[in-house]
Amino acid sequence: MTDITIQPVDFDDPALTADFLALLDHYMRGPTGNGQPMPDDLRARLPAELRQRPTVLSFIAYRNEEGEKRAAGLINCVEGFSTFAGKPLLNVHDIVVHEDCRRRGIASALLAHAEQVARERGCCKLTLEVLEGNTGARQAYLDFGFQGYQLDPAMGQAQFMEKKL
Repeated sequence: MTDITIQPVDFDDPALTADFLALLDHYMRGPTGNGQPMPDDLRARLPAELRQRPTVLSFIAYRNEEGEKRAAGLINCVEGFSTFAGKPLLNVHDIVVHEDCRRRGIASALLAHAEQVARERGCCKLTLEVLEGNTGARQAYLDFGFQGYQLDPAMGQAQFMEKKL
């Protein structure tokens, strides 16, 4: 029998921090990441950086099967604010399910947990970005209830953009 538990990441806990870093590294190495391992300098400083940011929330999904607990997925969320709604929002910044644990409901469980946290915080919405070619994730998000964003259909869909600094 398999079940999933979701736990907030406490960056003062070495085991949780190691699971967090392993899952994020797994994501970075994959085709929807940058295809590279996590740099050593980032691995060394990231937990301390995240400890200082109370608006960044990280949760690990553990798969429990026959007494074995395994870190199977990770979701990182960042609380923002909607000036149009006058309420906070929760952005899903990263979501990863280890390739050995996919198609077992872990992403859905992580998204449901993020939604519950967002509701508890009085958020008006969940937001996320997804690569066009990541068709599996796109379908999972649509199935979960996410949809394209627009204010006025005449202006079209919103687009995610960045400017590296």
